Amino acid sequence: MHAYTAGHDTIGARLTAARADRGHAHPLIVATGRDIALFAGNGAAPEVESFRMGNRGFKELAGVSHLGPAIASLVLTKELRGDDSWRADAERLLGKVEIARAANDVEVWRDEIAVDAFRGMEKSIADMVDYSCAVTARYLRRALADDSYLNSTTLRTDYLAGDGSADLPVPVNHMMVATFFLAGMDAAHRVMRWFDRHPIDWHEAMVLVAGRQGRPTAGVTWNTSSVATIIVGASRKRLPLERLYMAPHAPVFDTPADGDLSGVAAIEPAMRELWFFIRVTVELGRTMFPGYPAFQPNSFEAPDLTARQHAVISEMPVIHSPTDFDAMITRMRMVLEDPRQLLSGAVTDFAVDQLITHDNDPAKVIVPGLTGVDYPTGLR
Repeated sequence: MHAYTAGHDTIGARLTAARADRGHAHPLIVATGRDIALFAGNGAAPEVESFRMGNRGFKELAGVSHLGPAIASLVLTKELRGDDSWRADAERLLGKVEIARAANDVEVWRDEIAVDAFRGMEKSIADMVDYSCAVTARYLRRALADDSYLNSTTLRTDYLAGDGSADLPVPVNHMMVATFFLAGMDAAHRVMRWFDRHPIDWHEAMVLVAGRQGRPTAGVTWNTSSVATIIVGASRKRLPLERLYMAPHAPVFDTPADGDLSGVAAIEPAMRELWFFIRVTVELGRTMFPGYPAFQPNSFEAPDLTARQHAVISEMPVIHSPTDFDAMITRMRMVLEDPRQLLSGAVTDFAVDQLITHDNDPAKVIVPGLTGVDYPTGLR
């Protein structure tokens, strides 16, 4: 073992170095939970694109999309504790919702947040936010006035899904689908546009998704990682999955401050060494056991909910259309219950597919829960 893999002066280390020497010109893509770095090869300076927290609109959409889980958390807290400890959080949430509603208007989304992918949708988004804040505040006020109202039944009938005593023209479930879709569409649109400016040979590209992507158990396989989905989409699905490695324990670079890419550049040698360290093991299998069945990464078998045969599922169900809310809401349940999943990944792959279909033009994409939906405003 000491002669083979126990350090840099070993057979394994020299094999990795030999393989890396042959691939120094290949493009290397390293994605963290916030940013994507492109190392074009041959010592070229890196470039970085941020796709999450630092971008306009992400926090605003996340705040609205998490209203549903926030209300559900109050319900569950009350059930678990059996006392009034939920009330302080409910009052605080109500205050934040009212502040957000007062600040929300078309001009904010069009002129201040100003997300390219949302151009032309600003009024619809502002109406959705106003409506979502209104029905959330209404539910909270009723619960604070009558604590028996705060329960899992009214959560579903009067807030999330409808068909209860409250007037709910658009279920909050649909709003959550829309906001998750919009966030995923924006990130995918920007990353796809960024990669399109670079002449990448995707069949030679080397991809690492490094570090923690969300909750500690999530996003550690390519089909549970929204950033992996976006990168594959940016390649227009030309990137072979065997060249994309998930490395949750790998070191990551910090988001560059003030355009300083020195920290990103410094990590390139280690990232190339890591990618080839993984790669040579793959090539050893091909060299040692050529007559045996080979491993080939492939897409998972997505359950089709239209068959109505699934009481439980273990993989994301297929989405047939922008109106297939059974599948999309099932996915929202799944990303909460399945510890492998990222909460942001509920509909990101569907957004990516729609952008590919429409040549990365968000204006042509049908946003489920938003496009063609009338969110009434001014509710009290």
